[in-house]
Amino acid sequence: MRAAEQSTAAGHRSCASKDASLARAFEFLGRRWNAAVLGSLENGPAGFRELSRAIDGISDSVLSNRLSCLVGAGLIARDVEPGPPVSVSYSLTAAGQALMPALGHIAAWADEHLPR
Repeated sequence: MRAAEQSTAAGHRSCASKDASLARAFEFLGRRWNAAVLGSLENGPAGFRELSRAIDGISDSVLSNRLSCLVGAGLIARDVEPGPPVSVSYSLTAAGQALMPALGHIAAWADEHLPR
């Protein structure tokens, strides 16, 4: 393979890899409520009731599901204080915190470029 063909082939692999990564990210983040839960934790840890009140329209069962999903993905941590009473709080992990600037940029882009 000539150098130009190798470069083009590498570019296609890179583009395909980037496309696959973006598809994975948007499939995950595009699930209803995931971004809202992450955004609600941006300013610090919160308990289940706090999150339920902060995210208008989310049911308790969906919130519980989304929290489990986000914990499983490593974006938030579930911390249990033994009490009494037992207390559970959720917070962003380093991976979740690293995602916040990107979500902020996407929100700003949407405000500027997408119709309301």
